[in-house]
Amino acid sequence: MADRGGAGDGRGREEGAGQPVTGRAVPPRAAPSRAAVHAAADSPLGAAHPRQEGPADLRLVPPALAAWGTAALMLTAPPGWTVGVVGFCLLAVFVPLAGARWARPAGRRARSAREAWARVPAAAVLLCVAAAAASAGLHGADLRRGPVPGLAREFATATAEVEVTSDPRLTFPRVRGNRMAPSAVFLEADVRRVEKRDGTAVVTKTPVMLLVDGDRGSSGDGDGTGSRGGGDARPTTSRPVPWLGLLPSTRLRVTARFAPASTGGDRVAAVLRVRGSAAPDVVGEPTAAQRLAGRLRAGLRDATDGLPADARALLPGLVVGDTSRITPELNEAFKETDLTHTLAVSGSNLTIILALLIGPPGLARLAERRGLAPRLGLSLRTTALCGGALTLAFVVVCRPDPSVLRAAACGAVALLALATGRRRSLIPALATAVLLLVLYDPWLARSYGFLLSVLATGALLTVAPRWSAALCRRGMPPRLAEALAAAAAAQALCAPVVAVLSARVSLVAVPCNLLAEFAIAPATVLGFAALATAPFAMPAAKALAWVASWPAGWIADVARTGAALPGSGVDWPGDWTGAALLALATVVVLLVGRRLLRHPWWCAAAGAVLLMLVVQPQPVTRVVTGWPPPGWRLALCDVGQGDAAVLAAGEGTGVVVDTGPDPVLVDRCLRTLGITRVPLVVLTHFHADHVAGLPGVLRGRSVGAIGTTAYEEPADQVAFVRRQAAARRVPVVPAAAGEERRAGPLSWQVLWPPAAPATSPEGPNDASLTLLVRSAGLRFLLLGDLEPPAQRALSRSPAAPLLRGVDVVKVAHHGSAYQDPALLRSVSPRLALISSGADNPYGHPAPRTVAALREQGATVLRTDRDGALAVAGSGERLTVAGD
Repeated sequence: MADRGGAGDGRGREEGAGQPVTGRAVPPRAAPSRAAVHAAADSPLGAAHPRQEGPADLRLVPPALAAWGTAALMLTAPPGWTVGVVGFCLLAVFVPLAGARWARPAGRRARSAREAWARVPAAAVLLCVAAAAASAGLHGADLRRGPVPGLAREFATATAEVEVTSDPRLTFPRVRGNRMAPSAVFLEADVRRVEKRDGTAVVTKTPVMLLVDGDRGSSGDGDGTGSRGGGDARPTTSRPVPWLGLLPSTRLRVTARFAPASTGGDRVAAVLRVRGSAAPDVVGEPTAAQRLAGRLRAGLRDATDGLPADARALLPGLVVGDTSRITPELNEAFKETDLTHTLAVSGSNLTIILALLIGPPGLARLAERRGLAPRLGLSLRTTALCGGALTLAFVVVCRPDPSVLRAAACGAVALLALATGRRRSLIPALATAVLLLVLYDPWLARSYGFLLSVLATGALLTVAPRWSAALCRRGMPPRLAEALAAAAAAQALCAPVVAVLSARVSLVAVPCNLLAEFAIAPATVLGFAALATAPFAMPAAKALAWVASWPAGWIADVARTGAALPGSGVDWPGDWTGAALLALATVVVLLVGRRLLRHPWWCAAAGAVLLMLVVQPQPVTRVVTGWPPPGWRLALCDVGQGDAAVLAAGEGTGVVVDTGPDPVLVDRCLRTLGITRVPLVVLTHFHADHVAGLPGVLRGRSVGAIGTTAYEEPADQVAFVRRQAAARRVPVVPAAAGEERRAGPLSWQVLWPPAAPATSPEGPNDASLTLLVRSAGLRFLLLGDLEPPAQRALSRSPAAPLLRGVDVVKVAHHGSAYQDPALLRSVSPRLALISSGADNPYGHPAPRTVAALREQGATVLRTDRDGALAVAGSGERLTVAGD
């Protein structure tokens, strides 16, 4: 004991060196109290040697998880169940204590009470369950009380006063049939008053979703461009512009049709549909805090206006979660690479900002701590107060989304620990944040975003440090090991939930997150600097945004490059069974990988196999999968309910005829075919199911020209095509009957429509470009969407002799029932291909059309059942293969 005491002091050992220790024993030095670490510091900036962290404190984890699960279950439970759960938990906690106090002899009461309090952890769980059940019951009751649920069940139209609770968001364009759906603005709100037919009003507070439709007479253009030279790729012709500038806390008076929520268990009691895009009737201005936040967000958008398209869209999303400029194509690239979390404000944003103030978290309480606070001479408590104010401002400006609230709660707990001088433990902070947030807003318990945020944070706190240490032991540099371990740990824990949402597993998520991670911090810091500078000095804000555009553009390039790889992801069951299978597969991969780390050559072989799966070189892919078949001449892509065909025109070269409704699907088809050069894109007509996928064809490929029909309807889709072409500087040229062209071994002739038709077409379908293609002795007839009147006119035109006995026909209009029997008899193909979507609402292809083709001796194949199709062969030899 004496030796240990001397060793603990240092001075005693020097004074008594070589002398035996006799007399009084030296007691061991008492450890300083937790609160004394800060108080005993010589400098208000912090202690030089604070007590080291002990083992992780997990006592708050069970109560937090119990409250989370209870809230998720009790939100839609009947009131009786809520009362029963709360009552049972309270009785289970307090009855044993009362029994220990009064039901035992007086001599044993104290001991019994101590035994009862020894069960405090179980009591804490029960109390949290009771609190979560009560909070969830009260929030769930908001959906059932008042007049709104009854109006929704009756689909009634009424006038109401609502208070906006979220930023307005514009829907992404989507194809509905052969048209682009009109744009719409949706925002969350609380109904505060409902006016009855007799003129009286009912005061209530019911959460609803407000949906503001665009002009029903126009279909919206639905631009999907993501090119750096393109414009803002969102619908412009029918967007309800006045609604997009509304701020949270604004009060409106709306006349809307009430409808039930689309799915059960939603946090809204009804959907209020407002027709038209007239200016909203504002009856109450937003709060001063929201007006200030709105000015800051608008200033950041103004500061980024002159940037390249990707940086202009991405930077506001990185800084404040403003995704209003994110294009569908860029959004899809981020989904494919699991970088979507960078488009929404997350805890990393707040961490970066707080790190500027207090320095690295590990040095937050040291005298040698870094950051702005010690340089300004701020004490620990003052630093904590400044951090709290910064956190509050962060939540107001970035909006209280699940990840923002979770980050703010964790930051508040950590700042409280810093201010009081207590040890900082992040796992209890995370558990406390989850518990407080679930009690404050039980709907977060059902939020996928909240779940992913907590899982990612938990992975960084528990799994990542162990993996990082393991990588360092194997010789990896510490910084690289930390970054790689963080990306891999977050991906391992979040991937099963992401698979439920997207029905896809990304194989490039870890490297893409690793590459993007180095750019997130500078982009965020510079973006926040531009945000704070914009109201006072816009030129300086624009300069900061210009510098921030470099790392922001890097992140977008990483996402686009990763998404463009042929094997960037694999399809996966999008349900919880699939999530469980993925979790099991992840565990197996980790166990196998742990053994492989002991064998460098096996690791290299596994890495090479994974690289081949992701890159999928065309020769290797063709050998393994047989797709595309050698010598293919025509490929019909599986793009859902639409048309997209590819004509082989040389190695890596193809003429694309129509692009389908989805840029992602047609891009994926072209990648699997190895097409990198497109001398001509032929758009048979301007319906959305034939042209909306054009951005997918233009993405990362050399395109020579776009050929179109001269009948330019519908106008909005014509404008969409011309904007896409102008953004990539691709010429748009009209085509008409009689034209003949060639590309490599491929030649084709335009048969329809005539340059000077005798009568105006009845619609875009009858003006479809019809091509007769020749390749290696085979003849292909591509009929577009011709209706029976145009089919009859074609069979009587001067080109009629060319139609007889073609080898392959792409059946008109997805194999609909509207076909001209005379044309089918004249064509009499050996092979008939039909492009249609599975379970489409139109019944395509029609059974009688399929029967008529088979009566002519044709083999009929369809993409909804057979997938993508490729025709190969030459002359009399004809083969067809499916993907």
